[in-house]
Amino acid sequence: MNFRLRIGSRPSALALAQANLVKAQIETALPGVTAEIVAVSTSGDKLTTASLARIGGKGLFIRELEQALSSGRIDLAVHSMKDLPAVLPAEYRLAAVPLRENPRDALISRDGLTGRASGVWEALTRGARLGTSSTRRRFEALRMRPDLKIEPLRGNVDTRLARLAAGDFDAIILAMAGLKRLGKLDGLTFVELDEYDFVPSGGQGALALEALADGAIGGAAEIEAAIAGLNDPRALAEVTAERAFLAAIGASCVSPVGVKGSLTDAALNLRALLFSADGSRHLDDEFNAPFAIGSNLGQVTAAAGAIGAALGQRMIERGARELIENA
Repeated sequence: MNFRLRIGSRPSALALAQANLVKAQIETALPGVTAEIVAVSTSGDKLTTASLARIGGKGLFIRELEQALSSGRIDLAVHSMKDLPAVLPAEYRLAAVPLRENPRDALISRDGLTGRASGVWEALTRGARLGTSSTRRRFEALRMRPDLKIEPLRGNVDTRLARLAAGDFDAIILAMAGLKRLGKLDGLTFVELDEYDFVPSGGQGALALEALADGAIGGAAEIEAAIAGLNDPRALAEVTAERAFLAAIGASCVSPVGVKGSLTDAALNLRALLFSADGSRHLDDEFNAPFAIGSNLGQVTAAAGAIGAALGQRMIERGARELIENA
């Protein structure tokens, strides 16, 4: 078939790199389709200095892309999964979750920290200036080192790395996935932070392919089938469990919550860590259940969603919802 598919993306370098990954996968699956990247500037791209929590959360990074879907300007939107609300509006759906990149956070420093996470927090100087505007990262870092001086840091990846190089911070925290997709790891002094104590955001490292709830993508059943074929069952299971947990406790995209699913050959483990508004209180828990990936993706999502909901309910009984509602 000869068809032009319009893929919506934010205009940032990272978002475009992610959209081009999806473009290449679609054109490989359907040689007759030419995918075009349509850059859509979002409110979050325009408001680069204010706190996301104060100006509307990470939903500011998807609103205009969803409007472009509704108006027919694009056929498919590509998002960072962690920017997508745990519950989508009824008119949209998650069309596919491709293979997930490294979900961990990276601690990037100016003074020679390398290797794995063991001992990295002790290696930072007392009162070190740590750059991040994420409340989750802020509280997780202070949980490890209460003496750290956490300072706000927004902007694209290059802007953040430039501020570190300029000496504005002693270290900053960025997602490993973004650094890898942009080819920024070479030459950086960084440590991958352990997922157990530094639990990533739900969906971190994964991409979300969003489409309209009604009708085939691009109006073609062949394109719909090809995009469904981009689903990675492991990524789909982990992300579904994470999002079901966030939905259960009523968390938003900017709530100070980390949740990470880890699928092995026989089980799905889900670990969560969440904080009060001021970071003075936290709850953590994990749920492990037998899990087998089959060919039926509907069954995969149903089983993974049940695990996320179960952990959410268990933590609600311990006060998770009260912490989240006040955060």
